[in-house]
Amino acid sequence: MSFAPMSPFATAREQLAALQARRISATELLELQLARIRHINPEINAVTDVALEDARQAASAAQAALEQGDERAMLGLPMTVKDVIEVKGLRATAGVPKFAEHRSERDAPAAARLRAAGAVLFGKTNVPPYCGDWQADNEVFGRTVNPWDVALTPGGSSGGSAAALATGMTPLGMGSDIGGSIRIPAAFCGVYGHKTSEGIVPYAGHFPDNVLPNPANRIAVIGPLARSAADLKLAMQQLTGPGSAEQRAWRLTLPPARATRLADLRVALMPRLDWLPLDDEIQSAIDNLARMLRDRGATVGEAFPAELDDMYGYYLDYQRVEWGIVSVDIDNAERSRQAALLRVMQDSVADAVAEGMQANSVEYVSWHLRRARYQRVFADFFQDWDLLLAPCAISNAFPHSEVWWAERTVQVNGSPASFLNFSAYAGIATFAGLPSTAFPAGRTRDGLPIGLQAIGPYLEDETCLTFAELAEVELGGFTPPPAFAVGS
Repeated sequence: MSFAPMSPFATAREQLAALQARRISATELLELQLARIRHINPEINAVTDVALEDARQAASAAQAALEQGDERAMLGLPMTVKDVIEVKGLRATAGVPKFAEHRSERDAPAAARLRAAGAVLFGKTNVPPYCGDWQADNEVFGRTVNPWDVALTPGGSSGGSAAALATGMTPLGMGSDIGGSIRIPAAFCGVYGHKTSEGIVPYAGHFPDNVLPNPANRIAVIGPLARSAADLKLAMQQLTGPGSAEQRAWRLTLPPARATRLADLRVALMPRLDWLPLDDEIQSAIDNLARMLRDRGATVGEAFPAELDDMYGYYLDYQRVEWGIVSVDIDNAERSRQAALLRVMQDSVADAVAEGMQANSVEYVSWHLRRARYQRVFADFFQDWDLLLAPCAISNAFPHSEVWWAERTVQVNGSPASFLNFSAYAGIATFAGLPSTAFPAGRTRDGLPIGLQAIGPYLEDETCLTFAELAEVELGGFTPPPAFAVGS
């Protein structure tokens, strides 16, 4: 079979169609991605580990299966996986020197499902240490930069995944999200990302904290990033289902999208909050999207659950639970040191983070009881609305920083804003376990991507994904970063 030229920015579905039509072979497609990585990765530093021989063998096997008429949904598609999601034979380091040579002996359940669907899992993408920042910079692999402006972060913690997608080094990526770690990189790099409903994709195999199923870790999820909303759907069709123990008896069938036309949707717009700054260009993108939706016949209004008032208490509880989970990997002495630094800041959010770091079991359970009440509030809210549109973060991509995240500031409308509030918008969906799809929604005056998120009712991922697909038609979707668009 002779090589058929293909844009490195072809979507996953376009690449699969080319494979099925025999316009390109699985081995040629893999080599195209590997060549792109050799060319682009030295400048971006998004891909951290590549299994050359294993991937080439998998691509050869996929091609043989294609020639035998195998129609598995992702057969022959090369793709990358976030460093912390275990893939047999590839390193999982969590961006930490002590794990620098750790190689996974098995696939995480999510990776196994993609492999079973025929995907060729050929490489890993960069993260911050323990996935604890909205950057992707660590002592093991170094810094990933934003392909729209290399002086800026691509976001985190799935920053390597988003940057690799935006530069054509992979057609599909796998990430994870507890503080916006899928949605914020997607927004910063101009791609799509889906934070799944809590529990519908097994979280086991997330290294090092959840190699085995862990019921105490309730708000973190694994989900896909892509260059189109349709590709997110493709990945979700393979990923969703009960965990390894439950799948012996349980089945999962997600509800269909509430609407397949914009005109039939009831869309709530997140109100501005007095305590939470927001970049004016992000607000303008929301306003422009709202006008488009109204023009297409959708019901659009500003709304948020009245029971949550200004959302501040909700955000504090989210921070307590989030940091009760993410600080598990920090040793006791370091956790105490950081908590002490946080408490002297005399800030309510800093205090909540410190409380989470040093919580006892009774406190942790009590916060989850409050979370259950919040989940009921959102269930009632989505009786009246189909979606909630919100920013992904308070700002667009920001410069790389060496400052400890809690003491960092970010510029919002020309003024410094505390980084302690950076994940407030992402936390809306995370804390209640709701699905949320991040999608490109415009450009700043400086040409940077602006991303928004569509938050939906629990287990109604299809509604979020379908909205992003419909909005893609109207807004134009993914565009390659100009500096890396050669070959598109």
